[in-house]
Amino acid sequence: MTKQHFSVSISAPRTPVVEKAAALLCRTVAERTGIRVERVPSGIAALDLALDSDAAPAEAFRIEDAALHTVRIAGGDARGLLYGVGKFLRSSRFDEGTFSPCTWRGGSAPDCPVRGLYFATHFYNWYHQAPIEEIERYIEELALQGCNTLSVWFDMHHYTGIGQPAAQAMLARLKAMLQAASVVGMGPALTLLANEAYADSPKALRAAGTGLGHYGVELCPSVPEGRRLILEWRREVLEAFADIDLRYIWIWPYDQGGCACGRCAPWGCNGFLKIGRAVAGLCRDTHPNAEIVLSTWLFDRKAHAEDDRGEFAGLDAALRQDASWVNWLMIDSHQEFPRYPLEHGVPGGLPALNFPEISMFGMAPWGGYGANPAPERFQAIWDRAGHLLSGGFPYSEGIFEDINKAVCLGFYWDRNRRAVDTVWEYAAYEFGPDAAENATRVVQRLERAHGHRAVRDSQTGELRHLLPNADPAAADECCALLRDAESRLPQFAREGWRFRILKLRAELDRELSVGGGRHTEFADACFRELAELYRVDPARTIASVRPPFRMGG
Repeated sequence: MTKQHFSVSISAPRTPVVEKAAALLCRTVAERTGIRVERVPSGIAALDLALDSDAAPAEAFRIEDAALHTVRIAGGDARGLLYGVGKFLRSSRFDEGTFSPCTWRGGSAPDCPVRGLYFATHFYNWYHQAPIEEIERYIEELALQGCNTLSVWFDMHHYTGIGQPAAQAMLARLKAMLQAASVVGMGPALTLLANEAYADSPKALRAAGTGLGHYGVELCPSVPEGRRLILEWRREVLEAFADIDLRYIWIWPYDQGGCACGRCAPWGCNGFLKIGRAVAGLCRDTHPNAEIVLSTWLFDRKAHAEDDRGEFAGLDAALRQDASWVNWLMIDSHQEFPRYPLEHGVPGGLPALNFPEISMFGMAPWGGYGANPAPERFQAIWDRAGHLLSGGFPYSEGIFEDINKAVCLGFYWDRNRRAVDTVWEYAAYEFGPDAAENATRVVQRLERAHGHRAVRDSQTGELRHLLPNADPAAADECCALLRDAESRLPQFAREGWRFRILKLRAELDRELSVGGGRHTEFADACFRELAELYRVDPARTIASVRPPFRMGG
């Protein structure tokens, strides 16, 4: 039934997460339709928000009809209620002046306990530059999709010490993100790299490079003074987050990090474990409630050794002897899911999480051409490895991979959910049901064209674009589909960044593929609009993050 008036009641205890769930419901309806949602007493509202642990387990929810024409969202706990509100909103329709409430009825519970995201807050990307209010709002929107954990990282190599004003400003920014996450029921998490260091670390104590993301300032933990300094600096960072109730703390091996000296190699099952165990001890001291996540990122990559040194096998043997200091293992890589756990099981028999590369694959700059949806890619990875996993933390460099976030969160909530179904639901919610079919077809075609790369002519200095998978006819079809969809978009969708980055991607695909990769004025205008949406600082944002517009023009 379409409504021009809507009312909500709260029969659940008024906890902060319950209040936030109600506020997000009211805000979403009001912003998308112009309808003011009234808060009224229980029993006379169109929608009642309740807690009922008998009807739903923790983090689960039910949406059901109740007495007197009331719809009831019942969460097994406050987070479950929030996720139920998210489902209610995604299954509703929003038009200017009218609201068609969700008709879906039933219950839903998450399959995976850890449904997280990792925000990369560095290199002056969107997380580094956007006003904190924008980021807090984005965190709220992700929570409505069932995201229950957020991890951040204090990238030490940018600074000369924790007391540096810029370092203190970044710490405050990271804590603001985690505090915003806590308000919507997300467990805060912190990433620690095993042997990273500040920019002016003592040269005599530095690690031998591994070829995997080194900045040349990392410390060797096999040198006693290097180990002491690593632990001193880790304690400083952990104490800086003393007022945050961290749910997880990650200990990370490579990129950046690692040491290839004779006493540390093979790093993943030798030096990394020695310093990792010591860092875990610090974590227990400073945050006794936090669970330790040990990452295996880039294990057994031949780029850092003359041969395959068997880091996974060595880690497996070590953890089967003693895994008492680790709660979770994180497993993933830039491309395919690592083979060892698929063939031999998770090292140490520990529960496993993944770290999907949703940002940096196959494009340069990563989000420089707009949205980079790849539902088929992530479906294939999940089909292969999902049975090993209890959730994960997609790696995010910004907002351009918003669809990929939704796809991964969909897998974590329902192991059997198909990526294409998540894309359709996403499109129906963000662009309106009338545009969902067209937008889903566009996403599928854009994924097949994925692979763009900006290059600069060595002689003329002019930008050009390599599009090895481009199909001008498909790009033209995408633009036509989006033009048709745009004619029927509600105002909130037409003005929103999600549709813009999808449309800009399609327009750039057409412009560049038809023009043989030539950097035109129209393309430059598209890149500049993306830069504005991404909050790019032309003087500081690195090229991998910055859309490739002409500098100085």
